[in-house]
Parts: sequence; structure tokens; C-alpha cells
Amino acid sequence: MAMISDIYGSMVFNEHTMQERLPSATYKSLLKTIKEGKPLEIEVANVVAHAMKEWAMEKGATHFTHWFQPLSGITSEKHDSFLDPCSDGRAIMSFSGKELIQGEPDASSFPSGGLRATFEARGYTAWDPTSYAFIKDEVLCIPTAFCSYTGEALDKKTPLLRSMSAIDEQANRVLALFGEPHERVVPTVGSEQEYFLISEKDYAKRQDLIMCGRTLFGYAPLKGQELEEHYFGAIRPSVNEFMKELDNELWALGVSARTKHNEVAPAQHELAPIFTNANRAIDENLLTMEKMRLLASHYGLVCLQHEKPFAGINGSGKHNNWSLSKGKTNLLEPGESPMDNLRFLVFLTGVIQAVDDYQELLRMSVASAGNDHRLGADEAPPAIISIFLGDELDAIVDALVDGHEYTNAEKVAMDLGVAVLPNFLKDNTDRNRTSPFAFTGNKFEFRMPGSAVNLSDCNMILNTAMAKSLKEFADAMEGKSGEEFEAAAIAYVKKTLAKHQRIIFNGNGYSEEWQVEAERRGLANYKTTVDALPCFVDPKSIALFEEFGVLSEVEVRSRYEVKLEKYTKLLNIEVRTMKRMVRRAFLPAINAYAAEIADSITAFKTAAPGAETSQQETLLHKLLGGIKEIDTHLQKLDSMHHAAQKMENEQEKANVYAHEIVPVMEALRAAVDRMEILVDRDMWPVPTYNDILFYV
Repeated sequence: MAMISDIYGSMVFNEHTMQERLPSATYKSLLKTIKEGKPLEIEVANVVAHAMKEWAMEKGATHFTHWFQPLSGITSEKHDSFLDPCSDGRAIMSFSGKELIQGEPDASSFPSGGLRATFEARGYTAWDPTSYAFIKDEVLCIPTAFCSYTGEALDKKTPLLRSMSAIDEQANRVLALFGEPHERVVPTVGSEQEYFLISEKDYAKRQDLIMCGRTLFGYAPLKGQELEEHYFGAIRPSVNEFMKELDNELWALGVSARTKHNEVAPAQHELAPIFTNANRAIDENLLTMEKMRLLASHYGLVCLQHEKPFAGINGSGKHNNWSLSKGKTNLLEPGESPMDNLRFLVFLTGVIQAVDDYQELLRMSVASAGNDHRLGADEAPPAIISIFLGDELDAIVDALVDGHEYTNAEKVAMDLGVAVLPNFLKDNTDRNRTSPFAFTGNKFEFRMPGSAVNLSDCNMILNTAMAKSLKEFADAMEGKSGEEFEAAAIAYVKKTLAKHQRIIFNGNGYSEEWQVEAERRGLANYKTTVDALPCFVDPKSIALFEEFGVLSEVEVRSRYEVKLEKYTKLLNIEVRTMKRMVRRAFLPAINAYAAEIADSITAFKTAAPGAETSQQETLLHKLLGGIKEIDTHLQKLDSMHHAAQKMENEQEKANVYAHEIVPVMEALRAAVDRMEILVDRDMWPVPTYNDILFYV
């Protein structure tokens, strides 16, 4: 087996490879583009393209592609070979700087929210040199942005990069006030990816899993997660083999996969990487998700990345660990004495202000049909945004707001009561798994994103909102220095914290009391996607994006339309799948079993007149009652579904789906699930939760 250090990054055109392959002047010029955002000259691009092609071909690559993130949220690629035919019948392999920098995929079939008509097909991809090119399946993949012929962003990456530029500019304005030299400030992200692995054989028999990514029917398993034995438990051999291949593939692609373990629910697992700059981290997370889906089949498994594949047990999230770095300095590192670390307090205050001011946007950024099943349950944060700071930072905030003296908490030595185990220092910040936005030592963990989401949206919003907070501080402080600046900065921090203290909550986010308290504080509580989406096009939101050049109004409105359309399309697919399964699988099975029971009653009475058949008759009446109930809900769902599909206004259609159709879907599911435990196991048409979650 090869050493990890030999595997890691072997399929990535990273800085190490660049330095080896590029002339010194070219390398330095490219590094300025990557590190400082300097424009890339075409002459430099030509040299880079040639070196990249030679390296890729040595690794077995025959094609290249501009790898981008359309508004669907997944990745897209169109492969072109390096082949360049000659007039004499031979061919050479070529790749130019122009081909590296710019591509032209057809834009007409990607979601655009009205930005492009079907006949307006032209779109452009533009190389993002801050995210390394890599080789995947013998194809050189070049991470790119994607825009329309008229210049609007048609992807997730472009606004993210714009937001990173905004936070870099404003953070440096603040740091200049502290006398620090200009150096690029980069948001960093580490994404913890949860997922399920189930048997391919079971998956193939579940039309709902195939079409919707989640089970639309299923009675609770005999054993769920109540014994808490799966979490961090021994990993199944087949799953372990999958994880080992996944690690090797990701390491070769430069993805720093570090932690893997069983999660809380049966058949649920997690992979977590080491953090890196935000746009590269998101590219790597999308690569990770793709590799998970593709490699699972090597072991007779299917990877489910839906937020809630199975009702009644934990869904899957994707925790977004966010911080700000300037070189090797983490700007959210409190240091030994956070009360005395004014720079830290300024940036901490900026985060608190950003999250409070734009809590609705952050909630919207993680809204999806799948995440609606997960948020608010006792497995994920509530739909209410709040910030957990921990005891020490909360005490500091209270001291600053109230103006009283702060007594520094001493580090407490924890004795584990076992002589062989060493004592260790207790952290001043505990973890709060019920908090949507928790401070965890030197970063914030945004726990609301679902497992299927592209993290570009929430990071774009977080970056932009933070840029706004930093800009307001810099505007208020510029021109001040020395003691005057220090006094003014402390006063600003106190005033801002007092204004936004309502967003801080260290308690149990699952409790009913918090729902009441949050409402009293005036915090938003959008329980469904359709409730959350309108805030995207609120004038306050549009003004924020336009102020920092992250999104124009037309780009905001197009994304709102795309999200609405995706929601209604997904619900349409789920309803159609549900109706098909009931009509062609469940009702025939229940009817067949009811007929079998009826025949058995007749046979018993014929063979033994006066025989006791009350048990069979009771079962038959339950089955017939269930058939009637299922048919009643099915007819209602069918009628409401057809009416909704005729609606032209997407927001109104989405409202009907969320608030009127989903309850009927749930009632139909419950009626079918009640029959699952009555019908003969051999006659039930699909694998049950007991089968799926506890495979060998």
C-alpha cells in the first residue's frame, strides 16, 4: 500500500506541481493571481496551459473540461479531448491558454430563473485559478465560474468569489486600523458530510428512493437508534472497505479527508475534512459527494445524501465550520485573554451583528424540500437562527453590555477518576448541538445546512453580511488612532453587542420554551422553505448584495425563482411517485392479502362449520378499512395535485404544496404504514426499514 504522503495531491495541479512544472517567472505571476487576485495575462495562461496538459497526459488524461456549478447546485462538465488533427492525417495534442481561461457550454438547459430564454443558448465558463485543477476519470477538470452571454452569474461559484473579495476588502480596512499591513483575508470552511449507505438490492426495490432520494413510506423499525450503539461504533466490513477506497480517491484529489465514523442513525456515517479556503472547500465537498455516490456501487451499496431518507430516525446534515484567516493568523482565535484581545472582539461583534441583521437570509440559504423534514426535529437545529458563544464569551458580552467588571474564568483541570488517564484542561467553551450557529473555539459551526446542499449559498450570504458589519465599523473608526481609536472601538463594540444581544442563546434549542422566548425576542421562525424564500427578494437583502457587488437585483430574483421552481418540481415528483406506488404496489398487495384472508375465513367455515374465525374477521375488517382510508387520501391528493400543477405563480404553488398538499401526503403515508404491520411479510411489495437499515 502506498504511503498517504505519496498519494496525497498526486492528481492535483497544486502549488507544488506548479513550482516543479512552470518557469520561475510564470509561477510567480500565477501565484500573484492566486494569492492576490491579480489579472492573468494570456501569455502566462498559454505557458500554464501547456504545462498543465503535459502533466495531465502523463497521468493518463485524454480530455479536459471546465468543471462548474450551475444553479442546480451540483457540478457539470463537458469533455473535450486534447486531440488536434493535422492535415497529413496525424494528430497532435494541444491545449491553449484561451481554452484554459474560457469555455463556452450551452447555457439553455441549465436553471436560470428567467435570465436566459431557451433559444438564448450561449454561456461562458471562466477559470478560477484559486481552486486547483485536478484529474478525475482521465479528464483534466478545471474549476470555473459560469456566466451568461450578457454577463449575469448563472452559477453558485461566482457570487461566492465576489463575497470573498468583499470580505477581504472590508477586513483589511479594519486591520489597517490596528496597524496591520495589507494581506489577503480569506474565509475558511470545513464541511462535515453526513450520509447513509444501504444495500443496492434494497434500493432497487424502492421506487421512492430511486426517484426522490427518500422513503415516502415506511413503518418505524423494531429497533432504531434508541440504544445509541451505532454512534462511533465498529464499522461494517463492507462500509470500511468503501471508506478506505473513498479516502484514497479523495487524498489523490487533494481533499484532506481526515475523520470518518458511524453516525447516530443505523446505516448513517460521516466524513470530515480539514478546513481550507471557502471556494476550494466547497469544490472539494462537491467532489466528495460525487465520489461517495460513485464508489458505493463497488461494494454493493448505494449512498443516500438526502437530508431525511428515513422518517423517525436522524436525518443527515452538513456542518459548515467557518472562520477568517489572514495568512497563518485566525482572526477568530480569542487568544489567552479574549477580553483583552480587542481585534478579536471587533471581529466577534461583526459576526454577531451579521447573523442578527441577516438571520432570515441565513435561514433561507439552507432552505430546501429535504431540509424541511430535518430542521426543528430533535436531531438538528431549529428553524430559528441563534448564536451559541459558550460560558466565557457570553460572560464577556454581558460584562461589556452591562458595564460591570469581568472576572476571567480559570482553566479547570478535569480529573477523570482513573489513575492511568491523564488530567486535561477543560475548554471554556462547551459544545451545543442544538444551536444553529455555535462558536467552537476559533470558528463558528453553522449546523443548519442539510447533507444535499451546495454550501456556496450560505457562505456567500455569511461573507457578505460580515463584510457589511466590518464596513460599518471601519466607516465609524477611520481617522482615529492610538488611545482615541481604542476607546472608540470599545464603545462601538459595547453599543453593537447591546443592540444584537437578542441573537445570543446558550440554552436548549430543542425546547418549547425557546420557541416562545425567541418569539418574544423578535427572532424569525420560518418553518418551511416556502416561508423562508421570500426574504431573498426583500429590498433589504437586495440592497446588501448590490452594495458589495455580490449579486445584482436581477441575479437575486433569478435565484429566488430557481429555488421556488426546484421546490415545486421536487414536490411534484414526490407526489407522482407516491400515487404510483400506492396504486401499483401497496393497494394491490393489501387487496391481495385481504382476499387471501377472506378466502381463509370461507375455507375454515366450510371445513369446520361453527369454527371460531373472529380473529381473521377482525383482521379483514382492518384491512378493508385501511384500503378505504388509503383510497380516500389518494383521491384527495390526486385532486389537489392536479389543481396545484395548473397554478402559474410559483410562490402560490409552493405555498399550496407546503401547507396543503404535504399534510395530505403525510396522512396517506400514515394510512399505508399502518397496513405494513398487518400484511404478510412475503406479500409486502417493498423492503421495510427493518430490511434496509440493518443489512449485513
